[in-house]
Amino acid sequence: MNHFANDPRSNRERMLAGDFYIADDPESARLAQRAVRLTHEYHLASVQDENEARPILAELLGSLGEEAFVKAPLFVDYGEHLHIGARTFINYNLTALDVAPITIGEDCQIGPNVQLLTPIHPLEPQARKDRLEAARPITLGDNVWLGGGVIVCPGVTIGDNSVVGAGAVVTKDLPANVLAVGNPARVIRTL
Repeated sequence: MNHFANDPRSNRERMLAGDFYIADDPESARLAQRAVRLTHEYHLASVQDENEARPILAELLGSLGEEAFVKAPLFVDYGEHLHIGARTFINYNLTALDVAPITIGEDCQIGPNVQLLTPIHPLEPQARKDRLEAARPITLGDNVWLGGGVIVCPGVTIGDNSVVGAGAVVTKDLPANVLAVGNPARVIRTL
């Protein structure tokens, strides 16, 4: 089945528009390989000198705020769609599947083994068989804290000053100034 019979765009153009696409675009493959190389170089350089590794991280990411710090290893699809605000600290093993933009605000604290996942997949069997996927952006406001092992699902926005407890799975937007825990994450109090 040709899902794109009347759509002249490349799969990369569809991906960047947030529409369903098939992940076989040569330019996307090149950029993904660039991300693998740069994340590897960043990891190796950070073992020697974390300050000297920062230019590699800045080259990889869409933007890196002043005094932001990311502990290696870091795992991304492209890197160029990941934006990290000033003074944000990210602990080991962030997985940021940045098919769509991921924006992390200023002064955030991200625990180890956090996953920020933008890809979505269709529920229809034929569309899954045809390997269709799309992506939705993730936005973390300023001064957001994510505990270890938090998973943030596609399309979610977390408001300023909110805290998400360790191991929570955030499936829906969270307002500003709340504490959320659980799977699925639910607000348990205002901060």
